[in-house]
Amino acid sequence: MKIDTKLPKVGTTIFSVMSHLALEHKAVNLGQGFPDFEPPQGLRDALARAMNEGKNQYAPMHGTAALREQIALKTERMYGHRPDVDAEITVTSGATEALFAAIAAVVRAGEEVIVFDPAYDCYEPAIELQGAKAVHIPLVAPAFSVDWQRVRDAVTPRTRMILINSPHNPSGAVLSAADLEELAAIVRDTNIVVLADEVYEHIVYDGRQHESVLRHPELAARSIVVSSFGKTYHCTGWKLGYAVAPRALSAEFRKVHQYLTFCSFHPAQAAFAEFLASDPQHYLELPAFYQAKRDRFRALLKPSRFKLLDVPGGYFQLVDYSAIRDEDDLAFSRWLVEEGGVAAIPLTPFCETAPGTRLLRLCFAKSDATMEAAAERLCKL
Repeated sequence: MKIDTKLPKVGTTIFSVMSHLALEHKAVNLGQGFPDFEPPQGLRDALARAMNEGKNQYAPMHGTAALREQIALKTERMYGHRPDVDAEITVTSGATEALFAAIAAVVRAGEEVIVFDPAYDCYEPAIELQGAKAVHIPLVAPAFSVDWQRVRDAVTPRTRMILINSPHNPSGAVLSAADLEELAAIVRDTNIVVLADEVYEHIVYDGRQHESVLRHPELAARSIVVSSFGKTYHCTGWKLGYAVAPRALSAEFRKVHQYLTFCSFHPAQAAFAEFLASDPQHYLELPAFYQAKRDRFRALLKPSRFKLLDVPGGYFQLVDYSAIRDEDDLAFSRWLVEEGGVAAIPLTPFCETAPGTRLLRLCFAKSDATMEAAAERLCKL
């Protein structure tokens, strides 16, 4: 039987490839973006209680009422925007599911979605599966800022969505209030939906404020905002996230969500509802927690021959390796894991075309021991 693939450009993700190589070569894995330390003990205890108390069957399609109430309180506390608990919050099986459901819900065949390179690798396949086109606009290095004039020039009558990501993966760049004003001016008087990937919303450094589109009433009225419990609470394997959107967009979003996963892990929903109520300080303290890791990692790498780019947010460090070897990032990543004993992620898979840089992404959401072991090897190169 002949099978014509719907995703001809998609193979095994670079994250799986590098993690496999890390295991094969016993390398320190700074590639895949997940912590190697545990979630808060109180959250794990709450999960066990939920399972032992019988919360093991289907949750409501759009999430438990207790968790949606806590999400609404947190959103109001952080951004001054209180979404309707019943109509504007949907709990999802991770941010990836939420992003796919958002794109599938509103983007039709023949339409266009503007994305910014480097772009997280799940965006374009979701767009292509709708028969739509991803329009790539490169961010401006080394700060990875948005050239808003290029965005204006890229908008056509077929533009259905603009997909933003702040704090940005892989660069850590963060959008400013001025950036959101530029975006609002571009989408004003159009039918363009904004999809905001804000999974690193609580990991912003040096006293900066995360500028969620939910802070901007005009944008909030036409946006689907995606968040991740896994990133905030160090439990990526639980695969729990949520989407906040106005009533009409949420209704369309849920039409897809109910046939994609229907509902998400019930015990975790109960655990997060309890932990958000009992320990709201966790996400408020997260910037300081990860800033200490960022600063520690950068100090460990200072003696190396890598050039360290600024990290305003997120838990990734971009490094320029051009002083070490003159080869493309895919080749250097393979050499690094095989000969240097450290797994990293190259930037090329995040871009429609090769970025023409010599940059790698290193994850510092790791224990001190892991960071020290990796830095010792990297400083020998």
